[in-house]
Amino acid sequence: MEKKGGDSFRFPGKLLFLAVLALVFMTLLLRDRDRNPFISSHESAQNQYTTPPPAPVCNYAKGRWVADSRPPLYTVGCKYMQRNWACRLTNRTDFSYEDYRWQPIDCKMPEFEPSDFLRRMQDKTVAFIGDSLSREQFQSMMCMLTRGEGSPDVEDVADKYGFLKLIRKGAYHHHGWAYRFRSTNTTILHTWSARLCDRKPINATDPNTLYAMHLDGQPAFIRENLNQINVLVINTAHHWSKTMVNMDKEVMYVNGTPVHDKFLRNIENAKIFKVNNIVKWLDSELASHPNLQVFFRTTSPRHFFKGEWNTGGKCDNLVPMTRGSEVLGDESSDKIVAAAVQGTRVKILDITALSDLRDEAHISHYGHKANDCLHWCLPGVPDTWNELLSAQV
Repeated sequence: MEKKGGDSFRFPGKLLFLAVLALVFMTLLLRDRDRNPFISSHESAQNQYTTPPPAPVCNYAKGRWVADSRPPLYTVGCKYMQRNWACRLTNRTDFSYEDYRWQPIDCKMPEFEPSDFLRRMQDKTVAFIGDSLSREQFQSMMCMLTRGEGSPDVEDVADKYGFLKLIRKGAYHHHGWAYRFRSTNTTILHTWSARLCDRKPINATDPNTLYAMHLDGQPAFIRENLNQINVLVINTAHHWSKTMVNMDKEVMYVNGTPVHDKFLRNIENAKIFKVNNIVKWLDSELASHPNLQVFFRTTSPRHFFKGEWNTGGKCDNLVPMTRGSEVLGDESSDKIVAAAVQGTRVKILDITALSDLRDEAHISHYGHKANDCLHWCLPGVPDTWNELLSAQV
């Protein structure tokens, strides 16, 4: 009994000894961990080696139009601008559309500075490929870069790209325009491709031939010059109608044969097919063109009210921001382009919603017999498109 009682008395002492031993061991372990960076917990290793998340990309399309008393970046005397787009040269007397600038909400958009843009584009080519609104954006860019003034620094290099075609004595038809700034070896160009398709005559020997519009083929200029282009801005929108396709004497083709599929013969479905097709192709090309940036400009909105362009539609409002001044949504209004570029390296130049607020800035009926509620007064809204482009290249 005495032995049993003695063992019971000594047992707690063993527990105390083991507890002290464990405390000493843990102290030594913690000391070694602090001295040796390779001994750490799983959580510490994660914190030490995890790459910090990238900074959020600015959504330049989310913002507001704000009043701005500064004069436009160029005058209506700009030699690179079509006269019919210079609203100050028409009988319009209200030019309040010039007194606003776009201000993104989540980030600061740098002011456009011609010398800075040309420096960043040194030894580079910026190409605008698309319809007449692409041409208007190109002309806006040229006027912004030159302040609308002639300069010996600017060289006409359209002939280098085969853009000039003699149609009669001394008269040329322009397939495109190209100018090089000698000081920085920067080329700014535009060429026409209303639907971004490869276009070929069906019968090359027939002057009245129809043309195959290959939905799964890319414009010849882009294919042949992609190695020389550093910033590519494409668009397509308003020429996707049966009327426009027929006017251009075109027949839709896929896989080298005319389209018979009922779904694809629908012109809107054909447009979606083309947008996705060219984005996929350009995304595949970007891997072998590391110095190339591609932007798909979204649709420039039309503002024909109380009718269409051929049924009496007008855009007579002269008061800015009658339908609001802010774009607060995160998603693009151009669902087709936004869906096509998602998950690719092709960037979106999202101008649709912010331009939609500016129905007073169109050419309208001033200086014209018909209402032009599609194209914009210059200086004007397309200058903002180029400011957004400059901020993202």
